[in-house]
Amino acid sequence: MQDHHDMQDQHGTQDHPAVHHQGGGHDHPQPPGGTLTEPPAHSAGHTGHPQHAGHGQHDDDHTIHTHGQHAGHSTAMFKNRFWLTLALSIPVVYFSPMMAHLLGYMPPEFPGSAWIPPVLGTAIFLYGGQPFLKGGLQELKDRTPGMMLLIAMAITVAFAASWVTSLGIGGFDLDFWWELALLVAIMLLGHWIEMRALGSAQGALDALAALLPDEAERITDSGTETVPVSELNAGDLVLVRPGARMPADGNVVDGQAEFDESMITGESKTVARGLGDPVVAGTVATDSSVRVRVTAVGDQTALAGIQRLVEEAQASSSRAQALADRAAAFLFYFAAGAGVLTFIAWTLMGSVPDAVTRTVTVLVIACPHALGLAIPLVIAISTEQAARAGVLIKNRMALERMRTIDVVLFDKTGTLTTGEPELKDVAVAEGADPDAVLALAATVESDSEHPVARAIVRAAKARNLALAPATGFTSLTGRGVRANVEGRTVHVGGPALLRELGVVEPASLAGSTKAWMDRGAAVLHVVDDGNVLGAVSMEDAVRPESRQAVAALQRRGVKVAMVTGDAHQVAAAVAADLDIDEVFAEVLPADKDKKVAELQGRGLRVAMVGDGVNDSPALARAEVGIAIGAGTDVAVESAGVVLAGNDPRAVLSMVDLSRASYRKMWQNLVWATGYNVLSVPLAAGVLAFAGVVLSPAAGAVLMSASTVVVALNAQLLRRLKLNPSEVR
Repeated sequence: MQDHHDMQDQHGTQDHPAVHHQGGGHDHPQPPGGTLTEPPAHSAGHTGHPQHAGHGQHDDDHTIHTHGQHAGHSTAMFKNRFWLTLALSIPVVYFSPMMAHLLGYMPPEFPGSAWIPPVLGTAIFLYGGQPFLKGGLQELKDRTPGMMLLIAMAITVAFAASWVTSLGIGGFDLDFWWELALLVAIMLLGHWIEMRALGSAQGALDALAALLPDEAERITDSGTETVPVSELNAGDLVLVRPGARMPADGNVVDGQAEFDESMITGESKTVARGLGDPVVAGTVATDSSVRVRVTAVGDQTALAGIQRLVEEAQASSSRAQALADRAAAFLFYFAAGAGVLTFIAWTLMGSVPDAVTRTVTVLVIACPHALGLAIPLVIAISTEQAARAGVLIKNRMALERMRTIDVVLFDKTGTLTTGEPELKDVAVAEGADPDAVLALAATVESDSEHPVARAIVRAAKARNLALAPATGFTSLTGRGVRANVEGRTVHVGGPALLRELGVVEPASLAGSTKAWMDRGAAVLHVVDDGNVLGAVSMEDAVRPESRQAVAALQRRGVKVAMVTGDAHQVAAAVAADLDIDEVFAEVLPADKDKKVAELQGRGLRVAMVGDGVNDSPALARAEVGIAIGAGTDVAVESAGVVLAGNDPRAVLSMVDLSRASYRKMWQNLVWATGYNVLSVPLAAGVLAFAGVVLSPAAGAVLMSASTVVVALNAQLLRRLKLNPSEVR
């Protein structure tokens, strides 16, 4: 990358703090290698291209899921059905003879009161139970029994048995209307809670699409014309005004402007783009107009290629099954087998009514309320606790997977580092005073708003150095700055400035500056009336929290890797500072995804931490994608976890929370399924010979009691300390 004082001419493509140009004559760094990534090749099967801004709004309440147990179901659907079912359940439970008997009260009697539970219970079965009935039927067709089929079986048996009782057929006492109502309501609540914790793949694609403008100004022989972006073709000439987004990929053919490429690179600094330089769709010309020759449009652009990668990666990582489904599959086979055996055994003993009663009881209590809430409650409380610690869990699978992670792959700039320059060192020629040299540099730079200038001034003030007044401040584009200080002309700049002034770096400085450059630092010389007094080194500042985060992850048995577009020497310096296990340097933006795949190819489970659009495919590809909240919207949408702040120690909170919540999930599942393993045989009558029989009412009450136990156990997660500053 090019230094803001034009160091690239002598030292290749060394990377160093790239900074936003707001004043002064500082040149700006280019991406590694001098260009942005080439547009990814068009992939077969992809249709369309990113839609225009404003067309990608996404409402999580209306997300339609197309896989798993929620196929075709939206969050809003479960929410709406839950509230209506709950309202209908209240009179069903209140007027239920079984509930009245258990609680010892007498419901009011009036003409038709006995039909309140059957009528409203039927409405609950048909309306509230519809998602489970459809889902259960689909699981049956797919021969993959899970939660939906287990719920469908329980409510169907309860519905049929309750109507038989209400109609007085066979003299059975199997009034399960209240149990049916509560079961449906609780299961709807559980699924609603669960789906609110799910992230949406479409959200990332919508955020990417919103980066493109709706229209472009195309230049013709007769002037300019405003056309839809979809009508642009390769070879067209477009005018991009200050503040406007690039409508397509291209090369600048006239003009020069500072471009905000944060949506592509994740960097907050603008980058100078002039004649012949490539520009990318979605980036913003901040200060000047430029004319651009279009080279790629639609799904051939770099932005569309990133969108395609996000879409493919998210689709490939969405097939994992929840723990509750596996438990439900076990319980389905267990309950179905127990029901069949119960009916056969009691029938052979000559008691068909008892066979029916026992079988119905077994099948109804086979789906405990606790199982429906075992996972969602843990997820909901985990999500709340994480949010208090600045960690937003968007995808439930991210929570489950984080405990299994083998390596955390951090993006460097803006994640492990601040992305802002910091003065690292001062070296002086023989006889000069370091504080005096730094004070002189700060004096010259004090009138500049450039981040490098501000960093120098900030360092001088931190050392309580007095700054003399400066006059005649002048910026020297691509070379440095100049000012008059106490009657002397003082310059601050890089190697290009030394060449222009015809001065040579003293041998006493050469050793220090070479070592800095080998690290990839930017080197600025201080020249007083033609004499080189000293030099300062500027580097991307490493976050103090990063050292703690890396060390704590390694103590937990998790390796730490880093990926960056910076030169190898820059990456190696940061890695050595933080004691990072593995480094990927000089990685083009679109290739970060490949580094995740490379680690996965070694059998490692990867968590990726990043903050830019170029990180979004990698975030989606990783087992767990973690976005720095200060990053772009697309990175945030692509991730399963979002860190609201920039503290990398929050990753530790996620690891600890994942491990703790996983324990709670298993404890709840063991309780829920363990209840069934014990209660189903009792309901079947295996101890009837000893006078121990679990009645339908007692089974239903115990089922509800198991829910209370699960809920209380999940609440224990609130004791976990997740504040990043407290995690060790």
